[in-house]
Amino acid sequence: MLTHPTLDQMHALGLSGMAAAYRELANQPEGSDLNRDEWLGLMLDREMAVRGDKRLTSRLAIAKLRFPDACIENIDFAAHRGLDRRQLLTLAQGEWLKAHEHLILTGQTGTGKTWLACAIGRRAARLDYSVLYVRMPRLFEDLALARLDGRFPRLVDKLARVQLLILDDWGTHALSDQQRLDLLEIFEERYRRKSTLITAQLPVAQWHEMIGEPTIADAILDRIVHNAHRIALEGDSMRKQKPRPLLTEARNAEINNP
Repeated sequence: MLTHPTLDQMHALGLSGMAAAYRELANQPEGSDLNRDEWLGLMLDREMAVRGDKRLTSRLAIAKLRFPDACIENIDFAAHRGLDRRQLLTLAQGEWLKAHEHLILTGQTGTGKTWLACAIGRRAARLDYSVLYVRMPRLFEDLALARLDGRFPRLVDKLARVQLLILDDWGTHALSDQQRLDLLEIFEERYRRKSTLITAQLPVAQWHEMIGEPTIADAILDRIVHNAHRIALEGDSMRKQKPRPLLTEARNAEINNP
């Protein structure tokens, strides 16, 4: 059997998954019981799995999620935060991304908005969508710098092309005239083409006032709110430290008399 030349050819063609499956099948006694179609099917399955893993790793690296390990499977639905399990599991299927709809997460600071946004972003990457996470203050800084050095059109094009744009910390401060226009430009380019996930402490009813200029506020919100799913997180801050349990008398004795 020309094992080594075959493996060399597979690696030369970038088929590392098929090569690994070929090597395993060749070294297993059960491999001789399989016909050619079964061998080919198993090798192709492995190649697709390997390529999927590489693609996910690349997408997550580009996404720059604040919590890269957050995932839908680790959501604690037992905590009283106003999470609807059915709604989250429906969103995890990704139909809203296919329909170019938006998602708005609101709630007080510390209720887990950013973590949940990253979990949804990771799920979108697993569904083979491109993702980009950015905090709003940093976004405005990047846009201002890009305007000065001539990168503004390229930056807007990058923000327009990503399939899921996560905007964290929406509405933390009032907007300048230029920032309002920049947001309108971004949402106009993305309207009915891509999906956006927004996290905010401010409830949606206060966004119009936060944006400031009524005409531009109407235009921006018209492109976001009307086709957006909403999740309002409730409860106390999850950053609060839980009180440590009191030491027992026996444990106190151990510490005081080592």
